[in-house]
Amino acid sequence: MKAGTFEDLKVWQDSREFVESIYEMTSSNNFAKDFGLKDQIQRAAVSIMNNIAEGFERNNNKEFVIFLKYSKGSAGEIRSMLYVALDLKYISKNTFDEYYKNVIKIITQISNFIKYLKNYSGKK
Repeated sequence: MKAGTFEDLKVWQDSREFVESIYEMTSSNNFAKDFGLKDQIQRAAVSIMNNIAEGFERNNNKEFVIFLKYSKGSAGEIRSMLYVALDLKYISKNTFDEYYKNVIKIITQISNFIKYLKNYSGKK
């Protein structure tokens, strides 16, 4: 299936759902009171989906790959912040595992998409 818009991309759709879940997680308990960490993890989550959208709209696979790498970097940042949240006991080990699994899924999708675009000689 060819994507007509960035909204058609499964990785963007999954990233959007992930943003919602991050906002939900950070709105409870002590996490909500840690404005710095809360803000940083929320911004990183939004950055994943926004960079996918921005890269797509460039209509250039080479530039798209650059923005996908930014998205992947933001996902890595979230992985790191999940450890901080776990260590500070803002989230349980089960919650950590769930969010970690979800962010790894997005990282894998982005990595596979980058490989595809690098090997794809045509235009979107």
